[in-house]
This record gives sequence, structure tokens and C-alpha cells, in this order.
Amino acid sequence: MVYSASMKLHCLGTAGYHPSETRQTSCYFLPESGIVLDAGSGLFRLPSLIQTDHLDILLSHSHLDHICGLTFLLSVLYQHPVQRVRVWGDEAKLTAIKKHLFCESIFPVPLDVQWNRIVPGEAFSLGNDANVVPFALPHPGGSIGFRIDWPSASMAYVTDTTADPKADYVPIARGVDLLLHECNFRTSQDEWAIKTGHSSTRRVAETAAAIDAKQTWLVHLNPLETTDDPVGIADAKPYLSKIGVAQDLQVIDF
Repeated sequence: MVYSASMKLHCLGTAGYHPSETRQTSCYFLPESGIVLDAGSGLFRLPSLIQTDHLDILLSHSHLDHICGLTFLLSVLYQHPVQRVRVWGDEAKLTAIKKHLFCESIFPVPLDVQWNRIVPGEAFSLGNDANVVPFALPHPGGSIGFRIDWPSASMAYVTDTTADPKADYVPIARGVDLLLHECNFRTSQDEWAIKTGHSSTRRVAETAAAIDAKQTWLVHLNPLETTDDPVGIADAKPYLSKIGVAQDLQVIDF
């Protein structure tokens, strides 16, 4: 797939649950804006890519595969200092992170970050160029997706939810230039997807078709799937031709 590029998204971690030999857990970076989507184990790859004097880390939720990389920030900032780090998330999730992940017995060094509450449905701006619309996603414990609009590009990040073409988030994300959507299970494992609050290939394809993004990439992939085709991408092709499976260290232009 080839598209004219105005933004770049770096896939620092594309797995769910735990790392594999080839994938770290969820973390995506937009160097031009200093925006990090989730802070999984892939966050250690951040330093050489930083272009701004700040970082804004948007957390979908507080399951460990999406937040463990917050403890890597000391190393990241030692290698590439910035003036400001803000972590954005649901208030209850941020409280849990500060109380448990950063309790003295687990991580004894205080982090110099600003903690900022997100409320689904309440848009906010990052800098002068990025407008963020957070939206609620059904998932055990709750999750948040994001639509981000810049003057010349747009994207949506949808992870840790069960895909549904009639979901409330579909009209919010509709028409974006780039859609990142989780796909933790194959179509044949749909029962497991529903049981765990995740998505399977055919459901994602139907949902992505309803969103009608210019390009769609599947993320939050099952780390136990070690083949070149971890989701059975053929199941998605009848619904959507511009769809691919994201890889660690891939750079997506949109």
C-alpha cells in the first residue's frame, strides 16, 4: 500500500498481553507531535525518535501490557531529556498507576511527569496542531480510544475492545486517514475474543469497512501467533482491501 505522506507513525510495540521474540507490547509514536499512544514494553525504543521538547502519553487503559513502559521513562529521559512529560488517562486508571505501579516497593524513584485526566467525549488539544477526541470502548475494566486530527491528517486508535460495525465509536472514527484497530484473535477464535473483550479478524474487517479509513492496520496482536500471518488476513480481504498487519519497527505514513 502506498499513500502520500504528511505524518509518520512508528510502531514500537504491536503485541498484546506480553512480548514475543519479535513484538513488544502496545506503543506507537508520532514524532512530529510528540504523541505516544500507550506505554507498553515497546516504549524503550523511544529515545532516538524524539523530535520535540515534550511528550504526551495517551493511555487507553491501565492493563500492564499498556503501562509497563512508564517505568522505562527514567532511561528514556536520561538518553533524550525533554522539558515536559504529560500522561493522559482515565482518572481512576491514573490513580491506580500512581498507587500501585509507582509505589515505593515496586518503583522507588519518583517520576517528573504531569498526570492529566481524560473524560470520554470531552475533546482536548495537544499543542497548537492536534485535536484529540477520546471515546469509551467496551472492555473489562474499561478502555478509551482516540481520534486525533491535525490540519492535514487524521487517525484513530482503537484497542482492547470487541469490534462491532454498529459500535458507538464507528461514527467518531469514520473517514480518518489512518485506523489502528486491535485484532488479538483469528476469526475462528471469535468466542475467545468476546470472552476476553477483544477482537477477531472478520469483526475488525466489518468494523473497519464501516469506519472507511484510507488505510487500516491491525495491532495488539496475539504474541502466541508467530507466523507471518498472525490473524488470517484473508478473512478481512472481502470487506476491506486497504488493510495490513502492523509489525514492530514499521513506520506508517499517512
